[in-house]
Amino acid sequence: MDSSAPPPSDPRPRHRDRHGRGMRGPIAPPQVPLAVSRADAFDDLVRDAADRLERRWPQLADVEFAVQEVPWPQDSAADGDAVPLGRLVGADKGRPSRIVVYRRPVEIRAKSRDERALLVHEVVVEQVAELLGLSPENVDPKYGED
Repeated sequence: MDSSAPPPSDPRPRHRDRHGRGMRGPIAPPQVPLAVSRADAFDDLVRDAADRLERRWPQLADVEFAVQEVPWPQDSAADGDAVPLGRLVGADKGRPSRIVVYRRPVEIRAKSRDERALLVHEVVVEQVAELLGLSPENVDPKYGED
């Protein structure tokens, strides 16, 4: 048989599914909020809070901001029974300081999207205040306001 010959044509038309409509598309286009996962939305909240503070405090440009699902057991053991919402990891061996926000504990404490955004901002402000050795009110004058 000659390998360059085209395969015999199938007399039946090919359909992707039994109704002939083809593959289904996404539920919503990527720019619509439905297509953003809760984790991605939370990352955006942390990034927005960090960006707001970096405009006021340029020395935060070298600080890394990160999101972790839950704190490691050794992180929460230092605080007793309370589950921390965030943590400051100081600079070490050439690594910059790092502020970590714990997603699940924050989500559990916040009832709505607006509450979550406010709580994330407060956690970031508290950790930045600890890093800079200032009070949270000095870091962000709107700290604690609803």
